[in-house]
Amino acid sequence: MIIQGRAVPIEGSDIDTDRMVPARFLKELTFERMGDYLFYDVRFEPNGEQKAHPLNHPQFQGASIMVVGANFGCGSSREHAAQAVKRAGFKAVVGISFSEIFSGNCQSIGVPVMTASPESLHAISRFIHDHPSASLVIDLQSMTLTYESGTTAISMPASRRDAFLSQSWDGLALLESNHAKTQALVDRLPYGPIQIRTTSS
Repeated sequence: MIIQGRAVPIEGSDIDTDRMVPARFLKELTFERMGDYLFYDVRFEPNGEQKAHPLNHPQFQGASIMVVGANFGCGSSREHAAQAVKRAGFKAVVGISFSEIFSGNCQSIGVPVMTASPESLHAISRFIHDHPSASLVIDLQSMTLTYESGTTAISMPASRRDAFLSQSWDGLALLESNHAKTQALVDRLPYGPIQIRTTSS
């Protein structure tokens, strides 16, 4: 699996999901507009005027890879944060470390989350600042990130890597594709009959 695209650096550690999607946007009935709310309060003034944030900079418009710091996605477990990342157009996130829940939420919607060494990410972020139009290439088979200045090793749990390589990251779709086996297992459970319905039922 290859992911290629321009990148945007989001500096800072311990960026939590409350900062990624402010609480007042959680009342939306669907995730459709979550991309509009990504980092909203640190990107816009109350009157809607833009602040100096990387996602507002013209040179980073259209970026599809986010490069972040340590403990990204910490705080509350809201899945809206992962949805906002995907719906803002990002196909992958690379950082020093991530909240386990956030990275799991990203996997469930098809967004790979990978780690690299602080030294490597510092060099990559500096390169992106100097060359915002350059592309990064992420290879989940070789677990490498390549750009003009070189190649660096990236990492993610083996089970998640295998899920992306086999296109089985969507747990719900996997269950639905094995409906008969799932129902057979449920029928053997000791606490009464349960009928499993698929989303198409």
